[in-house]
Amino acid sequence: MNTLLIIVLAPLVASIVAGLFGKQVGRAGAHWVCILGVGLAFVLSANVLYGLVYGGNPVINERVYTWMVSDGLHFEIGFLIDNLSALMMCVVTFVSLMVHIYTVGYMHEDPGYQRFFSYISLFTFAMLMLVMSNNFLQLFFGWELVGLVSYLLIGFWYKKPTAIHANLKAFLVNRVGDFGFLLGIAGIAYLAGTLDYAEAFAQAPAMADQQMILIGDWSWNAVTVICVLLFIGAMGKSAQVPLHAWLPDSMEGPTPISALIHAATMVTAGIFMVARMSPMFELSPAALSFVMLIGATTAFFMGLLGIIQNDIKRVVAYSTLSQLGYMTVALGASAYAAGIFHLMTHAFFKALLFLAAGSVIIAMHHEQDIRKMGGLKKYMPVTYWTSLIGSLALIGFPGMAGFYSKDIIIEAVHESHTWGASIAYYSVLIGVFITAFYSFRMFFLVFHGKERMDKHTREHLKESPWVVTVPLVLLAVPSVIIGALTVKSVIFGNFFDDVIYVHPSQDVIGVISAHFHSVLGFTANSFKHPPVYLAFAGVAAAWFIYLKRPSIADNMAKQFSGLYRLFENKYYVDHFYEKVLAAGSRGLGHGFWKYGDEAIIDGAMVNGTANTIGRFAGWARKLQSGYLYRYAFAMVIGLSGLMGWLLFKS
Repeated sequence: MNTLLIIVLAPLVASIVAGLFGKQVGRAGAHWVCILGVGLAFVLSANVLYGLVYGGNPVINERVYTWMVSDGLHFEIGFLIDNLSALMMCVVTFVSLMVHIYTVGYMHEDPGYQRFFSYISLFTFAMLMLVMSNNFLQLFFGWELVGLVSYLLIGFWYKKPTAIHANLKAFLVNRVGDFGFLLGIAGIAYLAGTLDYAEAFAQAPAMADQQMILIGDWSWNAVTVICVLLFIGAMGKSAQVPLHAWLPDSMEGPTPISALIHAATMVTAGIFMVARMSPMFELSPAALSFVMLIGATTAFFMGLLGIIQNDIKRVVAYSTLSQLGYMTVALGASAYAAGIFHLMTHAFFKALLFLAAGSVIIAMHHEQDIRKMGGLKKYMPVTYWTSLIGSLALIGFPGMAGFYSKDIIIEAVHESHTWGASIAYYSVLIGVFITAFYSFRMFFLVFHGKERMDKHTREHLKESPWVVTVPLVLLAVPSVIIGALTVKSVIFGNFFDDVIYVHPSQDVIGVISAHFHSVLGFTANSFKHPPVYLAFAGVAAAWFIYLKRPSIADNMAKQFSGLYRLFENKYYVDHFYEKVLAAGSRGLGHGFWKYGDEAIIDGAMVNGTANTIGRFAGWARKLQSGYLYRYAFAMVIGLSGLMGWLLFKS
């Protein structure tokens, strides 16, 4: 237990030191304390994972303390450490450590240097609390804290209007998802009477037999309602359609946070949560279909938008959206292990691509338009080769990390009998070509072809400093080998036994494993299936169009101008949010203010009451003339009237 507390608290203590005592410790002190804190968390996390996998250590499920008890419902802080959480701990801390080191070079001139380190260490603490939790209260705490820190980091350059717009957008969109997430947790607390994972999962079959009345006489299966509500939370956090709009705009923040938050960790929180909730999702085929179709829609349509992006970070951002769709499709197909496996491999090569993009941005003096780059290979060899590795891993080139995880997802969906699996299969299959096309479009435009930058930039081009390139190399290594080294144990072994639950009738991984004999055989067998050739075709198409015949791209943009505008406007989803929902909400609020607050509450109730009393007082004031004979006359009249009434009554 002491080790687990150190893992969680080391980044938190580092964040407090850098944030509150930044002036005292200085810039170097801030980055060293944060690097050491996250580095310690990574070493201990790796030791925990090793002990679980090879040391025979038991699963830990312990309460740290009880925060509150209300009507028999316990609100606790505790840890559940099994292979799933230990794997996530290692991914989070390793990527965070690389980002911390990278930040020393990328942000060295920024006046908010210490504040930035404080934020990213605080984010690491929040993610660790989320993935290590053994109950829904702590899960929700970590869930909301990563959202808060993401808001702070996206708007880190708070004097930049676009950054403030982006962090507000991320905050509001995630509030929509979090509202559903909170309702799902409330449903579990109401039906199961507990917030503890193990106790709630034990009661899941009983909840599956209950109906929940939603509107009027319309009722739905209770577990389905809860799972859909929980997944709505994941749709916001993991940027699934239609709650995806915040992620591309979040590129307004510094590049290191793109790697840390929006590629490797926070956006995968929803994937982790659904995998953790597998004992509940497996009881609801309707929820699984919903998850699968949302993921397929995201994977396909967000990939298409990556084709027309010209900002180097936004290309990688739309790639993240598409790959999150792949993970979500795997969850819907009950291939939770494949989704988590892709989460792990994706964390390494996507963090690599974001940091490599940042290296290019540094060399280009913060120019991000890939149309103003070209020919950077000879100036930036380390960035070039690591970018190539990341791009190959992303498209699923045979032998690379992404190859194993993506191919398994495609095959799992192909074997699935969940409603909507056919649509999902063709979406992710075509998505392979799309991914390869936009990835190597960016790669060729940045590193090959003619040099399109201005003379001043060209004269000062050089490789980034070692604090930038070392994390690139360290991330490139797992981007190459992590898939081949772990696919047998994580996917086809017993790594997730007693951790992830899959109903025997939905065990698509089991079907695929019957054909798995070795990593080499798996790789060779892939050439019998279309994904490999679709990836090659995408690379070839990008090479031909953008290096050999650049005029083709311009002609196609003109010929299909309507489709291009549709992509350029991101299917008008942002327009709908901003012009319809946001403007409509403001108009509705203005109407309530004008005709509700001003007319009824202020006008009729508050001011109206005051005016009525004022008018009555003005009339009554006229009776107070000050003449004694008038008062005597009124008294005589009143007394006569009273006596007449008494005589009449008698």
